[in-house]
Amino acid sequence: QVQLVESGGGLVQPGGSLRLSCAASGFTFSSYYMSWVRQAPGKGLEWVLELSSGTYYADSVKGRFTISRDSAKNTVYLQMNSLKPEDTAVYYCARINGGLYDYWGQGTQVTVSS
Repeated sequence: QVQLVESGGGLVQPGGSLRLSCAASGFTFSSYYMSWVRQAPGKGLEWVLELSSGTYYADSVKGRFTISRDSAKNTVYLQMNSLKPEDTAVYYCARINGGLYDYWGQGTQVTVSS
């Protein structure tokens, strides 16, 4: 079955960096677009970025976050630099299928605090 497993979250100081990973299994990874979505405490889901026909970023993370994928490892990455307290959230990777986000990982917590 389709599985997406995120890892790499943790506590980081403002201005620091983290790299999240999302390991995919149960489907042909190279055939699907992938995305990262986050949910801050007490807030709704926020689309962060996606790797589809191009690479698209939310304005809030442009210039600081990058997405990449390694098809040999069936893994998509989220490199986060210059982290801010407002980046604190649970980060989810999601598979994009026909414009819909049909499978999600369990999420990984990122906390940016001094």
